[in-house]
Amino acid sequence: MKLVVGLGNPGRAYARTRHNVGFDVVDELARRMGAAFRRSWRFPAELAEGELEGERVALVKPRTFMNRSGEAAGPLMRKKGLEPADVWVVVDDVDLPVGRLRLRAAGSAGGHNGLKSLIAHLGSDRFPRVRVGIGRDPAGETVGHVLGRFAPDEQPVVDAAIRRAADAVTVALRDGWDRAMNEFNREDTRGEGTRR
Repeated sequence: MKLVVGLGNPGRAYARTRHNVGFDVVDELARRMGAAFRRSWRFPAELAEGELEGERVALVKPRTFMNRSGEAAGPLMRKKGLEPADVWVVVDDVDLPVGRLRLRAAGSAGGHNGLKSLIAHLGSDRFPRVRVGIGRDPAGETVGHVLGRFAPDEQPVVDAAIRRAADAVTVALRDGWDRAMNEFNREDTRGEGTRR
């Protein structure tokens, strides 16, 4: 089994913001799996379970705020008897251009508070992640930028990237992370749609 954790902030006020692109990707995966998210009363998360590429998958949207994401993922990992490498994370990245994907099998938080929380609560940084580029604010503002919505001309690029990020998770499930990294890290995914 794999846990695929999309990072974001709960509540309608944050829906479809740059910081919530991780939620958007797991929503796309749930749609493909024909699964619906339901609020867990045991864990601070919404969960959707099903099968993808022959693997049992639990999709996770933490109901904590971003900087406490690990409070949902850590207990879920332990309850299901999984290792950090079985926890796959989808996260926004201001250091990547809008729509660009970057896959890593492990690594540091890179200043991202959601990843910092996951590392603390999983007890390791050895978990795969799909980073989805949301770009930087030209004026250098960070908080308002990540909590803001995409510009109209960016939205089609982001929508394509969400589909490609879901494709990347699917390829990793089917063929492994090395294959997924080789395919998706070498492509300029901006403006591309799904091929699957």
